[in-house]
Amino acid sequence: MRLNDGFEASASALTAQRLRMDVIASNIANAETTRGRYVNGRWVPYARKMVVLEPVQKSFSNLLHSKLSGGKVRTAGVKVARIVEDSTPPRLVYNPTHPDADENGYVRLPNVDILKEMVDMLSATRSYEANVTALNASKAMFTKALEIGRQS
Repeated sequence: MRLNDGFEASASALTAQRLRMDVIASNIANAETTRGRYVNGRWVPYARKMVVLEPVQKSFSNLLHSKLSGGKVRTAGVKVARIVEDSTPPRLVYNPTHPDADENGYVRLPNVDILKEMVDMLSATRSYEANVTALNASKAMFTKALEIGRQS
C-alpha cells in the first residue's frame, strides 16, 4: 500500500459525495416540476435521479493480478458508475385548476419525496464529513512520518 492511497480514497469519495449532493439538490429543486421532458408529444414530470457508486477496483482477483504483474492501478476509492432515474411512477394529485391537469382534474407530479431527499442529503453530508476527517487523519500521519524522518 502506498502512502497516498488514503488521499486517493478520500478524494474520490469526496468527489462522489459532492456529486450526490448536487443531484439531491436538483431533485429538491424540481420537486414540483410538472414539465420535465417533452416525450411523444406531451410533457412528463421531472423524474427523480439517483447516483450509483461503485468501487474503483471491481474485484479482488483483478487487484491481485494487477499487483502481481507490477501494474500501477489505482486501487482505493469509489467512482460514479452512472446517474439513473427512479422508475417510481409520478404522484397523481387532484387539482383541476392546475394548467397541467388532465381531463379528470389530476396533475402528474414528480416522484420526488422531499423527506427521502433530505435523509439522502443528510447521509451524503455525513459521508462527506467522514471523508474529510479521514483525509485530515492521513495528512496528520504523513506529516508526523516526515517529522520523524527529519529528527533522525
